[in-house]
Amino acid sequence: MRRLVLATSNRGKLAELQPLLGDAGFELVTQGELGVQDAVEDGLTFVENALIKARHACRATGLPALGDDSGLVVDALDGAPGLYSARYAGEHGNAAANIAKLLQEMRGFGGERRRAHFYCVLVALRHADDPQPLIVEGAWHGQVLEAPRGDGGFGYDPVFLDPERGLSAAQIEPAVKNRISHRGIALARLRQRLTEL
Repeated sequence: MRRLVLATSNRGKLAELQPLLGDAGFELVTQGELGVQDAVEDGLTFVENALIKARHACRATGLPALGDDSGLVVDALDGAPGLYSARYAGEHGNAAANIAKLLQEMRGFGGERRRAHFYCVLVALRHADDPQPLIVEGAWHGQVLEAPRGDGGFGYDPVFLDPERGLSAAQIEPAVKNRISHRGIALARLRQRLTEL
């Protein structure tokens, strides 16, 4: 097994990523488990933030690293919450507050104006100064519901409708969600590229 540092302290992300990469010969460990603090995400795009995280983890551990940045993009809000999805309401990781703010911002929006997509960028670096990062992306298109539905998943899942299934992301079985979601799509692409390397 080749060891890969996941540039996060979020064990939920580890649980999501490990099954797909484990059988490709990679053992994932979070940077938090190795005593590494989170990087300062001051990029202006998802790609920049994923690179910042991956480089920070590589530099701190000396191991290859995987950085991810993702969020919910709402067209009618000019891309918000976007890069600030996790801290949209001010406090990092407060999903209930973030959802409440999003629903407030979208009051009175109907039909096409509720369109949104989850977006994910994954960056793999062999070392901190790797000039050729492996970059993949994935998107999951849907719309923002007017009220939360379901109690699975995390983040904005309860208010994100998958129109093909007529269910919120929080109502979809985890195995199905991991296959069709923005992160699942990006991971499948990453896995293919990693095995090619």
